Amino acid sequence: MKPADLSAAIGRHAVPLDDLGDVDAIVEAIGDSRIVLLGESTHGTREFYRVRAEVTRRLIERKGFDAVAAEADWPAALRASRYAQGAGSDGTAEQALGDFERFPRWMWRNTEVVRWLEGLRAHNASRQADERVGFFGLDLYSLRESMDAVVRYLDREDPEAARRARARYACFDDLADDPQAYGHAVSFGMRPGCERGVLLQLAELCRAGAGKLRRDGGAASDELFYAQQNARVVHNAEVYYRTMFGGRTDSWNVRDRHMGETLQLLADHIERRRGRPARIVVWAHNSHVGDARATDSARHGQLNLGQLAREGFTAPGETFLLGFTTHTGTVTAAHDWDEPSQTKRVLPSRPDSIERVLHDSGGERFLLGLRNAAPELRRALAEERLERAIGVIYRPDTERWSHYFDASLARQFDAVVHIDTTEALRPLGVVAAPAPPEAPETFPSGL
Repeated sequence: MKPADLSAAIGRHAVPLDDLGDVDAIVEAIGDSRIVLLGESTHGTREFYRVRAEVTRRLIERKGFDAVAAEADWPAALRASRYAQGAGSDGTAEQALGDFERFPRWMWRNTEVVRWLEGLRAHNASRQADERVGFFGLDLYSLRESMDAVVRYLDREDPEAARRARARYACFDDLADDPQAYGHAVSFGMRPGCERGVLLQLAELCRAGAGKLRRDGGAASDELFYAQQNARVVHNAEVYYRTMFGGRTDSWNVRDRHMGETLQLLADHIERRRGRPARIVVWAHNSHVGDARATDSARHGQLNLGQLAREGFTAPGETFLLGFTTHTGTVTAAHDWDEPSQTKRVLPSRPDSIERVLHDSGGERFLLGLRNAAPELRRALAEERLERAIGVIYRPDTERWSHYFDASLARQFDAVVHIDTTEALRPLGVVAAPAPPEAPETFPSGL
């Protein structure tokens, strides 16, 4: 099907969304799915956060969803979760997001997340403590913070076990605050690794937990699960930082396997606590949510969370993968790692991209179902096209090479939300500085 014909077909089948709160069609498309992954094609677009939050609110209020799991660190998200569930010492949502300190802080310390977290707290206030909805992190970057959390838990529950944990974690010495330096030193034989100690610590905490669960149950089982997960983060982070220097595919797979494992364990824990299958919403980038088998990353041996969710939750319709795309606008991003965020202009999508096909359909905001699309439309959308991904870094001057990849939209997602012109996310505390005008991309070099 020619691009113009495909755009016309999309225009006929798409469901217009009147505004960012008009998500009934999205909720209806999700149906009875209980593991719902909501993506984003950038980490810094206001509309993506707003629509995800509204869809999540509807799923919680109308369909009894139990938890939100996000591309965020476990300890930092847990502090925000305690606030949302009416616990902890924080007085405001902004305070509760205070542990999101590392780059890129704006992913979670922004006005949209504050608004959503306050709404979740208000919802939870009307529910019994054991029915409240939590917010959990799927990521593994928090090596030091997770070690500290394990030790604090054991100090309260078993001081002798805490002493053993301190001894095992002492292997990292001062490099726990610079885990990349640890990974570099171990990978190049400059020092021994700590993998044995962190694995022993995880195994001990899991063994001890079985008896504790039988004895205490209830809220104590939550705290034990949180501690076990922190020990699991330490173990997988240690592996991740060692594999960083062995190639991108290895470290990517360690990270997404950790996300998939965390999602499965969280679902299992909720099921044990509530006596029924868990219902969980996931917030992560399209690159993690869209099934990797439908992208060129599969040719490099990469997998991702969306693929693992489909493989792990196998009942028909049990999972739902929703992608988000945009044609142009502004975005909050940095030019390089650890640099300040900026409000950067998003170049109009390339003529040979799926975003341009969606743009040419004529809709400003719409939902396009893919799972049950008409056969001819689905076949056309199954063809590989360029697709854009903007993370925490955006380099318009090299956009073709640094931000586009080949993907089959119809196999990657169950549906996609396209918002043609989008605005930059607003970080807390500061307004992202505007970047100077970007030079247009010069195909094919991208320079």
